[in-house]
Amino acid sequence: MDKLFLKIEELKDESLYSKHEQLVHGILNAINDGILKKGDRLPSINHMVGELGYARKTIVRAYEELKRRGLVESKNFKGYYVLNTNTKVKLKVALLLYAFHSFQEDFYNAFRKELGEAYHIDVFFHHNNLSIFKNIVNSIKGKYGMYAIAPIPDLEVQKILLRFPSEKLVIIDRFIELPNEFSFIAQEFERSTFSLLEELLPAIKKYNEMVLLYTDNADYPKGIQNAFEKFIRLYEVNGKIEKEYTQNSVQVNTLYFTIRDADLWYLLRDCKLKEYVIGEEVGIIAHNDNTVKEIISGGITTISTDFKEMGLLVAQHIKNQSTIHKIISLEVKKRNSL
Repeated sequence: MDKLFLKIEELKDESLYSKHEQLVHGILNAINDGILKKGDRLPSINHMVGELGYARKTIVRAYEELKRRGLVESKNFKGYYVLNTNTKVKLKVALLLYAFHSFQEDFYNAFRKELGEAYHIDVFFHHNNLSIFKNIVNSIKGKYGMYAIAPIPDLEVQKILLRFPSEKLVIIDRFIELPNEFSFIAQEFERSTFSLLEELLPAIKKYNEMVLLYTDNADYPKGIQNAFEKFIRLYEVNGKIEKEYTQNSVQVNTLYFTIRDADLWYLLRDCKLKEYVIGEEVGIIAHNDNTVKEIISGGITTISTDFKEMGLLVAQHIKNQSTIHKIISLEVKKRNSL
């Protein structure tokens, strides 16, 4: 390890560097020069203190920064090891989503582009499954410099998230109640959905019945169901909720509000087979917008958040590291299907 200590010693005369920065850049230089390779063990904290004379907390701070960048990992009772030799990485980010739906591709692309190549991103999916969520969190906690997590609305998930340092966690997509020091950039479903249904009321009234395709045992936001039930009650709309679309069951003079894209595709196929005119004989509103819905069947009316904006805001938060509390309202894109 003599060559590593020489790399650190070379920076001691650099007045612009603090002691912890001397350590970080000395280790980075050692990696770049091939002195340290992937899998190599770094000197213990005690060894570093003895060789350099720096305080323990300075050594720990430097090692923790290298961990946040994804360059170093700590193994219980075994020390610190070189995990990655790409020293251009500023931060290692864990992104935990429900699933990779098409609309979340817009989120990810904006998120990836804004962060740029200097940030390493690992993506995980929990599929609204609490066991999977807990397993993923247990496997990634402490290994990343920043965590962007779409939570499951569950009391146990709240307790799990409270174990993260608030400055390293941002809640995304779905809101969950946490202390004020935690950041969030999330959607709001109930008030926004109700307001947008009100805006669409004249078009909705063209149809004899409105059907919300919604199931409780999926990752569907509860706020959408609440908004729908309130809307049909207050405006005396003939409406009902069905768990999913049954193939070949499409009815004329009916407006369908879909959450799951699979229901939408089956519905569109049946309309085509039965030669029903979408937007006249059958109405469709879909949740979550994407490019396909913009162009298919002359355009599908959607109620959706702007996932590109969300991805951009989350990336900017990670780069700026300032606390943010942001609710992104839904918006309607009225197209030919209504």
